[in-house]
Amino acid sequence: MPSADASRKSQEKPREIMDAAEDFAKERYGVSSMIQSQEKPDRVLVRVSNLTVKKADEVVWVRARVHTSRAKGKQCFLVLRQQQFNVQALVAVGDHASKQMVKFAANINKESIVDVEGVVRKVNQKIGSCTQQDVELHVQKIYVISLAEPRLPLQLDDAVRPEVEGEETSTSQAVFRLQSGICHLFRETLINKGFVEIQTPKIISAASEGGANVFTVSYFKNNAYLAQSPQLYKQMCICADFEKVFCIGPVFRAEDSNTHRHLTEFVGLDIEMAFSYHYHEVVEEIADTLVQIFKGLQERFQTEIQTVNKQFPCEPFKFLEPTLRLEYCEALAMLREAGIEMGDEEDLSTPNEKLLGRLVKEKYDTDFYILDKYPLAVRPFYTMPDPRNPKQSNSYDMFMRGEEILSGAQRIHDPQLLTERALHHGIDLEKIKAYIDSFRFGAPPHAGGGIGLERVTMLFLGLHNVRQTSMFPRDPKRLTP
Repeated sequence: MPSADASRKSQEKPREIMDAAEDFAKERYGVSSMIQSQEKPDRVLVRVSNLTVKKADEVVWVRARVHTSRAKGKQCFLVLRQQQFNVQALVAVGDHASKQMVKFAANINKESIVDVEGVVRKVNQKIGSCTQQDVELHVQKIYVISLAEPRLPLQLDDAVRPEVEGEETSTSQAVFRLQSGICHLFRETLINKGFVEIQTPKIISAASEGGANVFTVSYFKNNAYLAQSPQLYKQMCICADFEKVFCIGPVFRAEDSNTHRHLTEFVGLDIEMAFSYHYHEVVEEIADTLVQIFKGLQERFQTEIQTVNKQFPCEPFKFLEPTLRLEYCEALAMLREAGIEMGDEEDLSTPNEKLLGRLVKEKYDTDFYILDKYPLAVRPFYTMPDPRNPKQSNSYDMFMRGEEILSGAQRIHDPQLLTERALHHGIDLEKIKAYIDSFRFGAPPHAGGGIGLERVTMLFLGLHNVRQTSMFPRDPKRLTP
């Protein structure tokens, strides 16, 4: 004879099946799998600021944060926020939403990032609490893209509450005027693309890259470090919904590298950007930015280019549109065909990098190209693994005349995966706690990279030493003037 527990379970099971059967909308809501650039959906995300009466009765997709939610009977009102704009969204039991879907929407933690499909409806009475006062969104589908933790350290409402310079000289002039042009074009291009310029601290409490190649400085009674990268701060700005940021500033590397292309202090041109579904969105944006810089230099700085060429003759810089993108495995095949022996997970040495540049130039007639899908083993811990191949990563380098000028990747925006990768690399979690914590409150998928200004100048002009493009070079043997 069955026990009372067994009897109760046998009664509960049909009810569970019945409830599941009743939830006709179960495919219309839920928590999405982590975006690791698995696919590129044919979907246009509409900006919240563009939700107006002109779009009345249109079905749109929107990505935003859950600002507030309020359940009332068989419906739930959400306020969806995107930067400084917000819109009211209604999830109501009906043809598209089940009561389970309404309950799910009502229980999404504040600041979580969601993708919503809905119909734009004109409202009879203005919605005073939202910037989009004449319309609301009638939700048909809702998926959580990044879930914020339930207890936030600071509520947005609290944060916004108001308070009661012979020929050599000419060449150098030309070099640095052109270098200034690179900075100007970098800034101009990105601002036109909607990026926000940020300034980040250079005195920091822990190594930016989690490595040992840092300069230690005395900081009152403690030690501090000179920043190897604005990495953490760029990413924190992405987490704070700036979406697209860049900065221009000094970067410090305590590497005893006495080479033609290394400096201990250089100017970094850094980019970070949230993307919708695939990190190639960011790769394409960065590549286009560099192409716009190359075009601008050729159009606006011919006098400077010709001045430098008189002393240092060089072929004009060539690039393609769109930019050539090769995968790492394709590069290995080209090198192996040329007689180079390399393992699948081995990084490129400087000689192999230069040889690859020559091979690419012969085959594709370009001085600028992207190398994508680097082996995961040779990239930093915060690099997103390739979801299809565990030995590869969603990372890329960009090259000019066979030398790397940018290294970048999709960053891991999930704190659990970030912790696992840090442990795998043997990193002390306590030292990067603030970095990991910055992803706990709803971080959009994002990617970026850092560019060396002096190296770009050197390679565009076909010069042979980075010290020719640094006004006051710093290297292991030089600290003055």
